Amino acid sequence: MEKRILLATPTLHGEEAQYIQEAIDRNWVAPLGFNCDELEAGVVRFLQQDMHALALCSGTAALHLAVKLAGIRPGDVVLCSDMTFAATVNPVVYEGGVPVFVDSERDTWNMDPQALEEAFRRYPNVKAVVLVHLYGTPAKTDEILEICRRHNVILIEDAAEALSSTYKGRQCGTFGQLAALSFNGNKIITTSGGGMLLAKSPEMRNKALFWATQSRENTPWYEHKELGYNYRMSNIVAGIGRGQLLHLQEHRDAKERIYRRYEEAFRGLPLTMNPYAADSVPNFWLSCILLDAGCGVDPLTLMQKLNEANIESRPIWKPMHMQPVFAHCDFVSAAEQPVDEDIFARGLCLPSDIKMTEEDLSYVIDTVKAAF
Repeated sequence: MEKRILLATPTLHGEEAQYIQEAIDRNWVAPLGFNCDELEAGVVRFLQQDMHALALCSGTAALHLAVKLAGIRPGDVVLCSDMTFAATVNPVVYEGGVPVFVDSERDTWNMDPQALEEAFRRYPNVKAVVLVHLYGTPAKTDEILEICRRHNVILIEDAAEALSSTYKGRQCGTFGQLAALSFNGNKIITTSGGGMLLAKSPEMRNKALFWATQSRENTPWYEHKELGYNYRMSNIVAGIGRGQLLHLQEHRDAKERIYRRYEEAFRGLPLTMNPYAADSVPNFWLSCILLDAGCGVDPLTLMQKLNEANIESRPIWKPMHMQPVFAHCDFVSAAEQPVDEDIFARGLCLPSDIKMTEEDLSYVIDTVKAAF
């Protein structure tokens, strides 16, 4: 195939340009503004929970402010999902916190509640838990929430990949006291680059806004009593988000169709799709496969074959405890052999771009099948 089939790229519809043009016509292209306000309100309406949203320049900025709001100070222990992107963990270190990584379980590839219990036994003075909903698949949230409540610890949801995913009928990002969304270009909806903080209380949201606007005091001159950041979202890119939000459910449904197509086509092959629990509905942001042990094909070999066919794929997130920058951090597992090491060793993300045609999907499927 001459064209390259990509993993996940933005899908635009036209309304985005209308909201951007409105910002230009009103000469309101600076950070914050009516598009930011409407994007925040629209996301809260979609979540159907009493949350308070703050549009920011990235999902990482949202996580950083969530960590600050959780009161993380130098030396504080924070228990984190181990299988994730580094942006989940970096903000903990920004504030001097000590990340301790918690292994995954096989049912959802997310944080293992049993391993979390063991981590609390080892570290009784934990300050917060950062939970990831990996690839848009909800974690065992009730079990993890109960553990956090029992230990009187704040839960931060990294729902960067999970907008529109539901757990027991409730939207991901609405369970923890704080949560972060990402609108990066490859996410289910995009603002080109951007993110959003979700908070249970308006006080937390307003404090985050204060920090995000350089902690400027309400004085006639520039007065700063706290360290601040330039984390605000541009009114221009928020216009893209407003247009995208109109198509969020459409994007989610298209992602699921891709997953189901792979699921059906790969029956009988020595592999399984990324799993999810019966009480949750993922957004199927990325469709992934887990190769059977001893099947004769490894992820890197399959990735190379796909690349030769002009198809992009990507390894599963390398666990944080395996990253050189975090090699000094502790890792807690409830299994004899770490679960997420095994998933990383056998897993691969397949193209999940909703602009793929049926011909494109069939080509990817045929290329995977040919590898066996």
